Amino acid sequence: MAFDGVTVAAITDELNRKLTDGRIAKVAQPEKDELLLTVKAATEQYRLILSANPTLPLVYLTEENKISPATAPSFTMLLRKHIQGGRIVSITQPDFERIIVIEVEHLDEMGDLCRKRLVVELMGKYSNIILIDDKDTILDSIRHVNAMVSSVREVLPGYAYFIPVQEGKKDPLKVTEDEFLAIMNSGLAQGEPADLLMRNFRGISPMLAYEICEMASESTLWQAFCDVTDRVRNGDFVPQMLYENGIPKDYCFVPVASYLPQDIVKYDNVSELILSYYREKEKISRSRQKTADLRAIVKTILERDVKKYDLQLKQLKDTEKMDKFRVYGELLHTYGYTASPGDKSVTVDNYYTGEKLTIPLDETLSATENAAKYFDRYNKLKRTKEALTELIVQVKEEIDHLESILSALDFATTEEDLSEVKRELIESGYIRAKGVYSARNKGKAGREKLRFKSKPLHYISSDGYHMYVGKNNYQNDELTFKVANGGDWWFHAKGMPGSHVIVQTKGEEIPDRTFEEAARLAAHYSKGAVSGKVEIDYLKRKDVKKPNGAKPGYVIYYTNYSMTIDTDIDGIELVED
Repeated sequence: MAFDGVTVAAITDELNRKLTDGRIAKVAQPEKDELLLTVKAATEQYRLILSANPTLPLVYLTEENKISPATAPSFTMLLRKHIQGGRIVSITQPDFERIIVIEVEHLDEMGDLCRKRLVVELMGKYSNIILIDDKDTILDSIRHVNAMVSSVREVLPGYAYFIPVQEGKKDPLKVTEDEFLAIMNSGLAQGEPADLLMRNFRGISPMLAYEICEMASESTLWQAFCDVTDRVRNGDFVPQMLYENGIPKDYCFVPVASYLPQDIVKYDNVSELILSYYREKEKISRSRQKTADLRAIVKTILERDVKKYDLQLKQLKDTEKMDKFRVYGELLHTYGYTASPGDKSVTVDNYYTGEKLTIPLDETLSATENAAKYFDRYNKLKRTKEALTELIVQVKEEIDHLESILSALDFATTEEDLSEVKRELIESGYIRAKGVYSARNKGKAGREKLRFKSKPLHYISSDGYHMYVGKNNYQNDELTFKVANGGDWWFHAKGMPGSHVIVQTKGEEIPDRTFEEAARLAAHYSKGAVSGKVEIDYLKRKDVKKPNGAKPGYVIYYTNYSMTIDTDIDGIELVED
């Protein structure tokens, strides 16, 4: 989520409460587009991060220190000259823009009291940190913007500073009811209410616009709009992280109507929420990069195996003619005497069908030699068929295994999940272990080093039964053969890679609704999830078997029930173990 107007208002409110009247004890620039201000307030010392990173501009309080370069950049030296040691007079957000203005009072070189303003513009690729004097003249900025970069507004020392106002957009904190209704009524024919809110009012993000519309379902749009703006005026913010399927989806500072209570985590302060959100997003981003790397490896191997499999099937089809060569050889042994030297073919009675059969001959060979040649071709194709039949089974098992690993990568949400998938690739010989022992070559010590224990997903059915979902093949094996007992129910998508789903019955007859919810989980966590509906096999766990030497996650069963069900798992309670 970008820093919208409400987010900037919330962080401004927090900074005002904590930093106003504090003194700037230290100014550092740990990154080329980031400042770290150390502020000593009445009872506590704070560290304030101001980042103008074009991809992720942020402002938040932190307890962490950052290493600064040995030689301070020129902008840092200027700030030390003008505001270090100064008192923070106020921290404001002008006109609900994505801008924070920190006004600092300090003594100049002559000992006179004067004021400077540090302006933090949080505007994506246009983000900047600018120092201006009391006459709105730019003293310097962390990023210089000349006419070649922007023809609209240059940000250079000596230039007059002005706020880049969003044309046509109104300040939501100052709009009247009549103005609001006129804007919305005139635009309804041109778009949805959420789009109109974003297009006509400053600082309204897509997420906030959607939430206002959701709140309006229980009141009017104007009332919902006022609920948000009143909270901003009063500083009545509710910092909360919003989750979707256990992954941080967004954050917000007003109550939300579109998320279930279990998908909302509240925080004590704004900075903690912002820091936690982006840390988790960064962690997920790193995880996705690792997932992408592993996925590329698996796909490369899978493509190779699929090509091999297709070629082997073609070669197997070619062996279908072997019986014809055997019949040719047998008939030539019986009727070869009817062929004359130099004949290119001979027509004989086929005692298998009772019909005439013309057999091609090599005119340079005798009938007996032609028969031997046909038997040689028959035996060669027979050996080929026997070898191919075994190889095709092996390659198909490997393809299924690799596809199950791809599914596991789809379901991986933590570093531990990815570690288990990587471990499976190592133990299966697809990749080499780096920094750990190979479990194949180093025995028990190696296997112990490769154990990265992650947890399966844990759901509770509407009827109160515990349901577990394996996120990879190792978890599938453990759930099925160690966690579940023989009387529990086992679910799996029919004929495709997917999770093993276990329902613990506690020795009871489980209701139909729990069967359906478990089947939905098995459908959702399968390769067929994108299809909307999946056929699910289910049976008692005691009837699920694992062949000796089978790959992780591979099982067999012979008697089962089936149902076709949708993949929607909304409303099924996920337990955070």
